[in-house]
Amino acid sequence: MLRRPIAIVAALILFAEACAVVLVNWVLGKVADNQHMSMAGLEPDAISTGAWVAGALFGIFLAACGIVLLIIGVRDRAPGRFARIAVIACAVVHGVLGALTVGLVGWAAFGYLMVVLALLVFVLLTYVKERPEPEPEPKDGGAPGGAPAAA
Repeated sequence: MLRRPIAIVAALILFAEACAVVLVNWVLGKVADNQHMSMAGLEPDAISTGAWVAGALFGIFLAACGIVLLIIGVRDRAPGRFARIAVIACAVVHGVLGALTVGLVGWAAFGYLMVVLALLVFVLLTYVKERPEPEPEPKDGGAPGGAPAAA
């Protein structure tokens, strides 16, 4: 089945994306610091520090989601509640960023983000926890489990 390789590929893509996000935000912070750019009266140091912190936090988030996907792919088991929420949040972020990048960056970036979104949704849909079947109600009016009905 394809679900294990797709989960591992999605994890590797998220690791690469985390590195790229950290690198881009580091460069943006350096540019803002070197050019002494300010925005609405903010200090250039605040802008560069904000870019570095935002890049680090977003990179950590993407790397954590990549670790979750890698664990899912290696174990070939459905994720727990926290892991599922993390992957859903990552998918939502990719959907929103995809919508924003159409106008700002172009169709190639949009296509990339939609491919990653599709991989994340595929993993979420193929790894579903199986719930135990509830016991059927007895037809003779007795209590569940074969015990006689209380009078």
